Amino acid sequence: MLQISAGETENSTVFWTMGGYYGLAVLVGVSLLLTTGQCDVSCSGLDGRPGERGAPGRDGHPGAKGEKGEPVVMAEGPEDPGVLLRLKGEMGSRGSQGVMGPKGYRGALGAAGSPGTAGRPGPNGKSIGHGGQHSPLQARSAFSVIRTDRSYPRVGQVVTFQNTVVNTPADFNAATGHFTCRVSGVYYFTFHSVAKVSVCLSIASDALLDKLGFCDYNKNSDQVLSGGAVLQLTAGQKVWLESFRDQQRPSELTDSQDKQIIFSGFLLFANTE
Repeated sequence: MLQISAGETENSTVFWTMGGYYGLAVLVGVSLLLTTGQCDVSCSGLDGRPGERGAPGRDGHPGAKGEKGEPVVMAEGPEDPGVLLRLKGEMGSRGSQGVMGPKGYRGALGAAGSPGTAGRPGPNGKSIGHGGQHSPLQARSAFSVIRTDRSYPRVGQVVTFQNTVVNTPADFNAATGHFTCRVSGVYYFTFHSVAKVSVCLSIASDALLDKLGFCDYNKNSDQVLSGGAVLQLTAGQKVWLESFRDQQRPSELTDSQDKQIIFSGFLLFANTE
């Protein structure tokens, strides 16, 4: 080791100092070499423990879209039904109409609907009546009467009636048995009788050349006789019901069992001329 006196210059002192550090470093290095040479055979270090698992990383960015694939081509061999269902084929032809199914059950009756709107007014009617004459558009005539007398109607006489059901407007006289035409036009007349003996009745009128006779003969039960006629009448002509004899027995003409005769008539339409 170098020794420098105290009276040496400042530069010499620095050199001493740097030389001293250098020597110290050499000694430390030799000491480490000696220690390492002794532990190469008899000394060994312990293994370190594994580190902890790190936190999951973030998702990566989406990848680029791939190229369009080639059209599907079936390979030779058995066809896979699952694959065929996924393949869209061409539209087939329309099938034939199936058989009509059975009629369904009838549904419940719904609530009544709201009233409809009123229709437009119709045209004004035309009246052709003059003075006291009745207009055909307003003309009306109808009657229905019933005979309840148990005696047989006298042969050749007009049948009279005891009860009046309808007589509008009083064109029929129940006491005389005559209907008198008030409005010229076409009328319909009909009668029905029920008795336990044979009955013959005829429709008579000033408008007929001959009487229209109808008969029903007893068959040991209630006899039902009906007759009718359509007549063209002018004002003042009469229509009535009349009894006549055909093949009835004398006892039947004097029979007093229950009997009933209904005589009816009404205007179908009035003359327009």
